[in-house]
Formats: sequence, structure tokens, C-alpha cells
Amino acid sequence: MAAKSYEEEHHNKAFGWAARDQSGVLSPFQFSRRVTGEKDVAFKVLFCGVCHSDLHMAKNEWGVSTYPLVPGHEIVGQVTEVGSKVEKLKVGDKVGVGGMAGSCHSCDSCSNNLENYCPEMILTFSAKYHDGTITYGGYSDIMVADEHFIVRIPENLPLDAAAPLLCAGITVYSPLRSYGLDKPGMHVGVVGLGGLGHVAVKFAKAMGVKVTVISTSPSKKQEALDHLGADSFLVSRDQDGMQAAVGTMDGIIDTVSATHPISPLIGLLKTRGKLVLVGAPEKPLELPVFPLLMGGKIVGRECRWRDEGNTGDD
Repeated sequence: MAAKSYEEEHHNKAFGWAARDQSGVLSPFQFSRRVTGEKDVAFKVLFCGVCHSDLHMAKNEWGVSTYPLVPGHEIVGQVTEVGSKVEKLKVGDKVGVGGMAGSCHSCDSCSNNLENYCPEMILTFSAKYHDGTITYGGYSDIMVADEHFIVRIPENLPLDAAAPLLCAGITVYSPLRSYGLDKPGMHVGVVGLGGLGHVAVKFAKAMGVKVTVISTSPSKKQEALDHLGADSFLVSRDQDGMQAAVGTMDGIIDTVSATHPISPLIGLLKTRGKLVLVGAPEKPLELPVFPLLMGGKIVGRECRWRDEGNTGDD
């Protein structure tokens, strides 16, 4: 039996906004999504978050972009069609897709529900799918994705509020859980109060954790304490304040993507404390080993686009 042509496999007409070159300027773009396969879910895109990674990719600042490029990986909408082997979703459901569109399904990472670390992980946009075609993101009117990478959105959660949780949300929720920093009564620092940081504060507070926001901007103190419910606020350039907080934190979620010193942050940790980096600085950070040795401390990195058990500044 002859293989189907691209036109046969991709006849769902779609409209989006695409970058054509490294200027990152978006313009109207007509393209086609693939036919809804037996394990696929098609949905109408109703909202899509704007993540700084979308801007990096649109301008090819990481050197991996493929044009034309339709950004968007915090995508939510309503199901319009499901494949014959889809089991957990139906037409009309509210759903979302994050930064992943596929993986190999056979490596150790995939077998342990860690597809985001799969060597053949497929990004939601500007990547090559299993059929060899380029993936396009959520700055568009429709989306088709494998059920395994679809998240069901609860009926009582507004879709516009749900969209950022598919990247910013899981990026900070996951390290709180996987590094054991989610226990009531623990003290966790959150470095940076941008798109990631403010969500980290809200998640940690919901878990019953004491939260200290660490920022270079004193102007963010009121937002941290009064609007987001943080327990305390540290200005990282305030040497007296930083010194007073030495050895007081069980863990720190560092959301900053600019190059910055991490030695002062390690000093804030208790013995066996954990510093988890979720930002992506363009230049390598200097890692002081001696403070780690003396305190049994850990520096970790978390990169996650899909939560365990789903249906399928920054």
C-alpha cells in the first residue's frame, strides 16, 4: 500500500502567525495540520500564553529555529475531534498542550514518565515530527496533538488563566514536588518575581510552605508580600539582609535567566538544602564547590513541559 502524500496527511487548513526570519516579526500564515490520527486530539485554540521562549525562538537566539515558525506552547482550547483510539478525552472537553508534541515512547525516560528528557523529544513548534514534517505552535486557530501530550483542563478553571500553567506553571511546580520542597512548614526561597517567580510563590504558599522572595528590585516587595502572599522579601544586593538569612532555607527555586552569582544563594541554604535552577542564562554560571561540600548541599536543574499523570523573566 502506497504511503499517503503530504496533502493526504495534512489537509486540515489552519491559520496562524509566523516569523519568517530572525527579525522575529510575525505575519499571517496559511498552513495545514495533519489529519486527526487514531490517537490524536484536534481542538480549537482559544487562548495561548506568551512565553519568553517564544521570543527567543522567533528570533533564533538559541540557533535551532526553523522558518516559517509559528510560536506558542501554552495552548488551550476545546476539543473538536478525537481519534478512534483516544480513551480519556471527548469532543467538547477543555484541553491544553504545553511544550511537547511527541517523544520516542521507548527509552528509559519515556518509560518513567519523563518524556521531557527523551533524546528524541519533539517540541510543540519548530521541530520535526515523526512523519518528518515541521511542528507549528499555538499562535494559530486549530491544534492537533497526540492524546498522551494533551492535558484536560478542569471545568472550573478559566482557560485564559490555565494557559500559562502549561509552561510557567509546570516549570516551577515540578521542582517543588520532585525535590521535596512541598512540605508544610518548610522554608523556600524564590529568586526573581517575573513570569515564573510569581507562579512559584503562589504554588509554594498553596502547599503550606514559608516563602521568601529574593530580588534585585526593592520595588517588587509590595507585590510579593501583599498581592502574592510571600512571608518575607530579600533584596539580593542588601548584604546585611542576605547575611541575616544565611542557613535559613530548605530550598531555593531560582527563576532568573540572566547571568548572576549563585554563591550567595547557596549560602542561604540549610545543611543539605537544594538550589534548583529553572532559568536559562545564556552564559555558564560559576559553581562554587566548597560551600556544597561543607554543607552537603545540592544544585539541581529542572526542565519540564509535561506533568506526571496527565491524560495522555520569564
